[in-house]
Amino acid sequence: MRNETYTTLIRETLAAALRNDPRVFLLGEDIGTYGGAFGVTRGLIDEFGPERVRDTPISEATIVGMAIGAALSGLRPVVEIMFMDFLTLALDQLINQASKLRYVHQGQQTAPFVLRTPTGGGRGYGATHSQCFESLLLTIPGIQIVCPATAADASGLLQTALTGEDPVIFCEHKLLYPRRFAVPATLPEPVPFGKARVARRGEDLTIVAWSHAVLLAEQAAAQLESEEISVEVIDLRTLAPLDMDTVCQSVARTGRVLIVEEGPMTGGVAGEIGFRIQEQVTGQLTAPMRRLTAPDAPVPAARTLEAAMLPSVASVTAAALDLATF
Repeated sequence: MRNETYTTLIRETLAAALRNDPRVFLLGEDIGTYGGAFGVTRGLIDEFGPERVRDTPISEATIVGMAIGAALSGLRPVVEIMFMDFLTLALDQLINQASKLRYVHQGQQTAPFVLRTPTGGGRGYGATHSQCFESLLLTIPGIQIVCPATAADASGLLQTALTGEDPVIFCEHKLLYPRRFAVPATLPEPVPFGKARVARRGEDLTIVAWSHAVLLAEQAAAQLESEEISVEVIDLRTLAPLDMDTVCQSVARTGRVLIVEEGPMTGGVAGEIGFRIQEQVTGQLTAPMRRLTAPDAPVPAARTLEAAMLPSVASVTAAALDLATF
């Protein structure tokens, strides 16, 4: 085993894909010599050259459109969109083209590409560089959504994304990039989509989370041990497909559930998960379901205001404690 950053595991996985599959190439703004806005592709252009690590103009619509065309021609593009906020500039390509190709062509034509993008707040980047758009993307059938919380899962899920036949939005939380995780000496095994991870076992309460919120939930669960409250943490890993079986099995056993989401409350993923739990675990809840989200407001640039707005270890702990003692 070794300790490596989330960034390093993604870079190593991309490098392995470039070496092993001549169809794979990367494209995005400043991913070449600069190495990407968060350094994920740093050094790859030195090994693979500008033909396979392609710097692009500042035009998200063009980048995603080119990826769709390349995928249709048999290549395996990996797009980097500098901030998730800028996916809005390529929604026509994603909603009306990429997500519909398999359906329109009755499975005879697909557009397999991966779109990597940094998501979330916590770095004081302000309202237009800190958003979580998972709930927006979840309304688009035909697109898979991946939100890894650990370095091993980032690698394993990316490997799976690179071999699938559908467009994949690969969400990388900014606060995870520098974090170190224990990982194998070689690349981890591929991780299947639609299979949640039980990050921590517990008996009294289930916390459902994804991406960076999983780390908040695990830290909250550790703190609640001193209160003799046993918390189970479910890391969803992927939102489309969504593993409700693992979630419902946990909730049916603990009887209480808290869903943690960094995005806004209204129309959020937490609401969707909660309703599905209600449909599938009828009569087995011993307390009302709870969700902890950001408020329905833009993310402030001021660090103090941002910290007060977004879920934190303290707010997750307080919400879980309140629910466990209901």
